[in-house]
Amino acid sequence: MATSERVPSRATLIPDLGYERRLWRDGYRFVAGIDEAGRGALAGPVVAAAVILPPDPGLEPLLFGLRDSKQLSAAARETWAIRVREVSLAWGVGFASAEEIDSLGILSATRLAAKRALEALNPQPEHLLLDYLNLPDPPITQTSLVKGDARCYSIAAASILAKTSRDALCEELDHRFPGYGFARNKGYGTAAHLAALARLGPSPIHRRSFRPVADHLMVAR
Repeated sequence: MATSERVPSRATLIPDLGYERRLWRDGYRFVAGIDEAGRGALAGPVVAAAVILPPDPGLEPLLFGLRDSKQLSAAARETWAIRVREVSLAWGVGFASAEEIDSLGILSATRLAAKRALEALNPQPEHLLLDYLNLPDPPITQTSLVKGDARCYSIAAASILAKTSRDALCEELDHRFPGYGFARNKGYGTAAHLAALARLGPSPIHRRSFRPVADHLMVAR
């Protein structure tokens, strides 16, 4: 069963352990935060991460300053990725390829990446905290939070691992498929990326179901 709630308006949100503490008090020992990176990119996989934080009274000071990955610099994200791995009880990262995105659609592919991240966890979670997403599989209790990565440490931690894992892969893809600037644009549709797409055509890791890429495929015919 999944539950969700609405945030009336965006203020300056600071994540904490409030949701985790309530769940721990309710008897859920292993609570996993889940977030993704790369849903809107034109190339490369969508990546999800899952993080289980320990119910340790001394944990919160170690996470002070952790934010949603979009609010941090690349250097800060890398530093936090190390910290998250150090303090987590368990963490996992899952990928869904461009081919899977084209075959399943971005939402189902995101859920597939999340499922793979969860499968990497040991112990397995008893409750999920998600950033405005629900997972039909696995069939365990879930809480979906609007702007969850800005409100909940577990989700913020997952956002860091998803983003840094995907960015590292994009660095590798830049060497395998030169000319598109994947190291800089991370597969997103920047002006330079779109210009390269027009000049070179789609690479094997471009998402052919996404309109800018599909348009270039139609022109190529």
